[in-house]
Amino acid sequence: MTSDPFKITVDDKQVFEIHPDEAHDLDLIPDGDGRWHILHKGKSFEAELLEADYAAHHYVLRVNGIRCSLHISDRYERLVQQLGLHAGGSQKMNAVKAPMPGLVLDILVKPGQQIQKGDPLLILEAMKMENVIKAGGEGTVKSVQVQKSAAVDKGQLLLEIE
Repeated sequence: MTSDPFKITVDDKQVFEIHPDEAHDLDLIPDGDGRWHILHKGKSFEAELLEADYAAHHYVLRVNGIRCSLHISDRYERLVQQLGLHAGGSQKMNAVKAPMPGLVLDILVKPGQQIQKGDPLLILEAMKMENVIKAGGEGTVKSVQVQKSAAVDKGQLLLEIE
């Protein structure tokens, strides 16, 4: 059974696909400072994750000193786009969960605050990197379920939104 490829768009210009089977060809070596050394087909790359919007599958990296923006989509996201279901304006959300285990460095919202898609909500440190967790839709912060400096698990409820 062949897996569907991921489509990767670089700087809104260059598009390429990578099959999950090809990902095994990447040799990723963390350097312990939030950076990675990558070996692929005999070529060496130094990469650093600068920004991550996990809900939107959008990432900003520095690769060999060059800053680039990536959007990664799978077949389901592409199907939703083809059906036009992504073009409805804003989306309501009801919860924000931790995309990975980490430490809450800062909480940028409080109960009663209105939020829009893309608004920064909190900062989560994971793998020695600061990750800004952004709103995936609009709503009002109902409650904050974590405290600053708290350790959280992947999938743990961080904020309730109404």
